[in-house]
Amino acid sequence: MNNFLKVSLLAAAVAVGLTACQKDEKPAANTAEVKAEASKPAEAPKAEAKSFEEQSGYAIGLSMGRYIANTLERQQELGIKLDNTVILKGVTDGLGKEASMTDEEIQKVLQEYDAKINELTKAKADKDAVDNLKKGDEYLAANAKKEGVKSTESGLQYLVEKMGDGAKPKATDIVKVHYTGTLTDGTKFDSSVDRGEPATFPLNQVIPGWTEGVQLMPVGSKFKFFLPSKLAYGEHGAGSIPANAVLVFDVELLAIEKPAADAADAKK
Repeated sequence: MNNFLKVSLLAAAVAVGLTACQKDEKPAANTAEVKAEASKPAEAPKAEAKSFEEQSGYAIGLSMGRYIANTLERQQELGIKLDNTVILKGVTDGLGKEASMTDEEIQKVLQEYDAKINELTKAKADKDAVDNLKKGDEYLAANAKKEGVKSTESGLQYLVEKMGDGAKPKATDIVKVHYTGTLTDGTKFDSSVDRGEPATFPLNQVIPGWTEGVQLMPVGSKFKFFLPSKLAYGEHGAGSIPANAVLVFDVELLAIEKPAADAADAKK
């Protein structure tokens, strides 16, 4: 639900900044005019002297306009479409200290607007979660039939890309790994490889699919894991990871640092 930001009165008022700028732009010249201008000797560009107040005001308006325009664009996915002309009228009235609404009416309308956004957002999130679960099940069913892919009782699927010859970690161990995580469509959401630094963590303090999967790996191995949503972030998702998403991880087990209990004792 956080993907669709609420629009406050000030935010909505500034949303038309870009529209206002567009109205000030000159229409494009026709072909004949362009040719005529091209034949003229080039003139040195004239520097526009702008005051501190002008530059500051424009920068503030432009940055806020872009932010709000982006917000409103995402809300259009919910079916909410605000008329920039009406918003501009509100801005003009506000700057002129004129209003066709009382403060109480403004507050009531904005509260109703927020409630509508929340209602539509929840409906979309619920639908997306159902769709993702279905797509994930279909993906895993097809993936399980691919050569080399193995499945565990929990539903975890994995593919051995390189089998190491080191020890296998226990759930209570601290491990050092390199990994890249993607959605089933290839969208990358996290990567220690990209950061250029391996990740180190207690194996029993991560998502279930990782706890189970990494224990299958001898040190030096490279596995590809396919995690059902129930072994990942489930129906709530996390950050850019959608609800009920199947996750794909490329994991290289670099080392077993030490048992988690030993590490805790060392800090005492």
